[in-house]
Amino acid sequence: MKFKMIHENFNVTDLDQSLAFYEQALGLHEVRRKTAPDGAHVICFLANAEADFELELTWLRDHPQKYDLGEEEFHLAFRTDDFDAAHALHASMGCICFENPAMGIYFIQDPDGYWLEILPVR
Repeated sequence: MKFKMIHENFNVTDLDQSLAFYEQALGLHEVRRKTAPDGAHVICFLANAEADFELELTWLRDHPQKYDLGEEEFHLAFRTDDFDAAHALHASMGCICFENPAMGIYFIQDPDGYWLEILPVR
């Protein structure tokens, strides 16, 4: 029996803001959307040409408050072919939340507080 990871879900409070962030910060774009007939929720799947893994963003109409992310001890990781350019972009966006120069990595934070690890090609 084999399993393949296909997507990760993040619940978001402002879908348009999150879509704009992921497009600018990581080059992810919406590939499909599911909207509840009554408008209770919208689910957007984001991807890029680098992998077939998708990020699912879920907006819930009846959950306007920020999500409790606990101690933020989870994250998604992204490898970039141009670490210095990525770091400069994220610094200009003001979304770098933690850097570990000794490990050669840093983290950015999305509008809802989710952490995303940025790694160079090794």
